[in-house]
Amino acid sequence: MKNRYLLYFLIVGMLLLAGCGKKEIENAVNWPIKDFRATSQEHKTVGLKDLKGKVWISDFIFTSCADVCPPMTANMAKLQKMVKDKGLENVEFVSFSVDPSVDSPEALKNYATQFGADLKNWTLLTGYSQEFIEEFALKNYKALVKKPEEGNQVIHGTSIYLVDQKGNIKKSYNGYKNVPFEEIISDIKSLQ
Repeated sequence: MKNRYLLYFLIVGMLLLAGCGKKEIENAVNWPIKDFRATSQEHKTVGLKDLKGKVWISDFIFTSCADVCPPMTANMAKLQKMVKDKGLENVEFVSFSVDPSVDSPEALKNYATQFGADLKNWTLLTGYSQEFIEEFALKNYKALVKKPEEGNQVIHGTSIYLVDQKGNIKKSYNGYKNVPFEEIISDIKSLQ
């Protein structure tokens, strides 16, 4: 009888301790990002290895975007400030240009500063071909990017993505309207 009670308390104790572990990300995916080479707003070459070990938030934007990119960038800047205010460290923000032939490093830097971006932990990327970014977005992020033959607007999604320290996409969120800021902060914390 004593052994049965001891076993019962041992099992209950283990279950309680298991509940104290890290919170899981709800509806997480585990899409690995393939290596890439791009140029930052500071004219530095950036690849996946430069982001390893960091949690990162990424999106797809372009500087001449007439509609969704300004609010998305403002939302990323708000999220960046929240991350700082919560004291979360080792979090990088990464924006891929979907119009690399237009978006020079200088154009991206000027664009980001208009929204109050802190460029110490926000990297804006260009320096690759249009074909590359369209394929990269689709294969890694399951996201459509397409530059039509006519006009200067690029078709792209409005999601922002949470990426873990190993370069795996864990989750996507609406980055345009009704952004779930608190959920993103909570998910970032669960990766740290």
